[in-house]
Amino acid sequence: MGKTTKLKNKLAVINSIQYLHILIYILLAGIMFLVMYSNVKPEVLHLEILHPSEQTIRSPLTIEDKIATKAKQDAAVKEVDDVFTLKSEYADNQVDLAISIFDSIDETNSEASDVYKSKVKEWESLTEEDRGEEPKPLSASEKLQMLKTKLPQDLTNRIPDDVFTALLTASPEQLSRTKDAVITAVNNVMNTRIPSSEVENAKNKVVEELRYSSVDTALREPMREMARFAVVQNVYYDVEATEEKRQQAIEAVEPVKILQGQIIVEEGQLITRDIYRQLELLGMTNTNNPIQPFIGLALILVLVIGALVYHFYNEIPTDRHRNIYLLIFAIIFTITILLMKGISLFQQIDYSDIGYIVPVAMGAMLIKLLINEKVAILSSMIFAVCGSIIFNQGVTGTLNFTAGIYFLFGCLAGVLFLSKHNRRGKILQAGLFVALINIVVIFSIMLLQNGSYSSLDYGSSIIMAVLSGVIAAVLTIGLLPFFEAGFNILSTMKLIELSNPNHPLLRKILTEAPGTYHHSVMVANLSESACEAIGANGLLARVASYYHDIGKTKRPHFFIENQMNIENPHDKIAPQLSKTIITAHATDGAETLRKFKMPKEIVDIAEQHHGTTLLKYFYHKAKQQSDREILESDFRYEGPKAQTKEASVIGIADSVEAAVRSLSNPTPQKIESLVNNIIADRLQDGQFDECNITLKELDIVAKTLCESLKGIFHSRIEYPAEATKQKVKEA
Repeated sequence: MGKTTKLKNKLAVINSIQYLHILIYILLAGIMFLVMYSNVKPEVLHLEILHPSEQTIRSPLTIEDKIATKAKQDAAVKEVDDVFTLKSEYADNQVDLAISIFDSIDETNSEASDVYKSKVKEWESLTEEDRGEEPKPLSASEKLQMLKTKLPQDLTNRIPDDVFTALLTASPEQLSRTKDAVITAVNNVMNTRIPSSEVENAKNKVVEELRYSSVDTALREPMREMARFAVVQNVYYDVEATEEKRQQAIEAVEPVKILQGQIIVEEGQLITRDIYRQLELLGMTNTNNPIQPFIGLALILVLVIGALVYHFYNEIPTDRHRNIYLLIFAIIFTITILLMKGISLFQQIDYSDIGYIVPVAMGAMLIKLLINEKVAILSSMIFAVCGSIIFNQGVTGTLNFTAGIYFLFGCLAGVLFLSKHNRRGKILQAGLFVALINIVVIFSIMLLQNGSYSSLDYGSSIIMAVLSGVIAAVLTIGLLPFFEAGFNILSTMKLIELSNPNHPLLRKILTEAPGTYHHSVMVANLSESACEAIGANGLLARVASYYHDIGKTKRPHFFIENQMNIENPHDKIAPQLSKTIITAHATDGAETLRKFKMPKEIVDIAEQHHGTTLLKYFYHKAKQQSDREILESDFRYEGPKAQTKEASVIGIADSVEAAVRSLSNPTPQKIESLVNNIIADRLQDGQFDECNITLKELDIVAKTLCESLKGIFHSRIEYPAEATKQKVKEA
């Protein structure tokens, strides 16, 4: 068993392992974690309180100092004055109270008068013999008792009886003057702010208000007592308003933050208790490894692996051996990230810009060449994230955004430049393009940082940027053959090599079957444009078209394109034999390609491009020559049917090119009708059942082929001598 067969068997085993992709994802996550954990683990310092610091220590992150914030808030609360609220309604209440007392006095006097009059009237109605002593008006004490029944007890307890007595015995005019004076004075004083500490002063003030009243001397003291009684506190401590004001003061305090990069303690400075507390808050004195960096890195890895799973599931179809491509990615990724980690160790020699020399674009370019562009772009982003973490020494925080941007632009430059230039020489050009982008990015970063850089700084950065691009290209060229050979990969580089006209098999076709060679070139042109139009591999279609009819070199003269000035040998043999010879070119071609160790994709297309189509010409010829029943299955290609879009398109282009070539006057209408009929016939025959080409894509293929054929045949002129000729293709 040859080495190639053994390799294919091993790859088949790898691809058949059901849960291999899960294991690869776990290994990738583990490798990334091990490589980057040392870069995210917080630095632990051995410090002692009240001892000088041996180094200048900066904060690795931005964090709120809650203790300092609380102290600042407490100080703000102390500055807030208590809120005292003026009860403005108290003025009206106390005036109303004074009015009510005087009204009660008036009412009492009126009732006392009515009682007296009633007694007098009753006395006068009696005879002189029955009359006793003449009734007298109610005494002051009796009036006082009547008054107390009209007023609340707590009020009568606080006002002396002699005040009420004096007012009860006053004339109505004097009582009215007293009432007006008291109400006016109370109203004036109660409309000022009277806190508890100023009540006595307010009472004295109301007495001053009454000094110039026209009340009789006998009523002055009762008047003053009534006024003093009516004056009360009208300003009270407002708990809710005070608390609200304090809360506003607390909310107005900006949180005290220790900023990332802020100097906590300078070299030689004494470590005070407050400084040590800040270092504790930052986790820089904790000898136990904190769990937060572990969780943060784990979350990043979850995002990275999730993105990889999504892209590989959607971008790598199952028939392209997803496990194999994932394993290739894992190897390239591991090589790249270990290279980054190894070079990062030189940061310890106090040269933080050493990361500029890392040829990280190598990984992105290899992934672009061996897998596809979308996965390469995703990889560029992942390399940028990993690089920003790995090269974080000497920067504030966990991420070195400068390194991340540098790696991202370098990788993307390599990926995008290789999208159209894929030869080995072009890879070197891509490396130079990466170097150019690296230089531009470095200059941009230096200008944005607005720092003072010497000529040596600029020179060393440029040298490392150039070396990064060149080394990336050299490593890509050097590693590419190992991946191609180790995983039996048909890369773009390999396809371009196989398209060289000096390849032994292509020279064999050209010398032994020149008509077939020309036909193959035409099919290559048609199939490449059609495949590119539907998003298939146009280069694979072109190269496979060159080799798809290699089997015709075994019996070249039995195929119409190689019959120049000779009789058609099929005219002299049975249609069954013709069928055997014609259909054999597919299997013969596949066998020849296998002997030359050609890539499996090209071998498969040579074997599948006819599928199980019917040789209609020989089938109908056999039916005409035989009386017995002729089965269609006896005149069909052995297959298998096309398994890929490229094989389907090449099969269509093969039939279309031969059919159009047989037309005497290939007008655009004829070409379009012919192309549509061939595709419809193959579709109805089930030739596309085993590949993932869609009806919409078949429509695009038809339009693309028509445009290409119209461009080839639009200027063809039919000469009179040609008008009498018509070629009929048997195969």
